[in-house]
This record gives sequence, structure tokens and C-alpha cells, in this order.
Amino acid sequence: MTGPRDHRTELELIHVNVASPAGAYTVGSASFFRYILRLGELGLPLSLADRQAVEILGAVPHAFGADEEISLISGPGWRVVPAQGEMDWPVLEATPERLHSALERARSLLWTHAARFRVTANEIAAIEEELDHVYGVLMRAEAAGVAVNVSYVA
Repeated sequence: MTGPRDHRTELELIHVNVASPAGAYTVGSASFFRYILRLGELGLPLSLADRQAVEILGAVPHAFGADEEISLISGPGWRVVPAQGEMDWPVLEATPERLHSALERARSLLWTHAARFRVTANEIAAIEEELDHVYGVLMRAEAAGVAVNVSYVA
């Protein structure tokens, strides 16, 4: 039997990995995945800048996704890098500044529309905590002058 509860349980198993040579963090919050990385799937009317930010976050690949699912897409300050071998997985590679900007824009959009999507106080707190950790990784990467890789696994 498949239903909303099964979908929620499935989302609880998703972990978003943000890594660079300067440090890494694994986001375990399903709310972060649902409302930040998949914000573009919520059907919001978006400005061009909002769409560009949401596009970056929506491009984060599943670490073990099939090769044909991995798009060779890119934009200013980011690109999807396909797996380079059997022991590798696809990642979104971005400058820390570009990823930070996209996350900030997604955060702003989410808070503007939180009531519409019935985002709970617990979900808001979880997302804010996860963003703080991710921003720490991005700050260290920026200071080191290195790119950041992002992928998720379920």
C-alpha cells in the first residue's frame, strides 16, 4: 500500500551530502530535501532570478542514480558532473558563493510561502539548523578557494 505516510517514510531516509576539500556535512532532514532542494516542484510563480536559484538546487543528483538520469547541465557557477568510474557518483559542483546564493533565495521563497505549504514550526527549525551547518561548509570552502560538491542518497 502506497500513500502519503509511505512517501514521508521514504523521504526520511534521504541524506544530502555537501562536501569540499575544506570540509563536509551530511544533511539528514527530509524537510530540507522537500522544501529546499525540491522547491521547484512546489509550483510557485518565480522570477527569473528565483528560477535560476531553484534550477541549481533541483539539479542536485542522486548519488546512485542511473547514468541516463544524469543530465549534463550547467549554469553560471555550477555544473552537474557525472560519475567518473564505478567507485564514483554524480555530483553538483558549484562555487560556494553560487550555492550560498541559491540556498538563501530558496530559504526566502520558502518562508514567504511557508503557510501555503503548511510547513510546521519543527520543519522550519530543522531547515534553519541544517542551513547553518551547510553555510559553515560553504564559508570554509570559500576561504580555501575550492568548489563544493552536492549529491543526495536515499
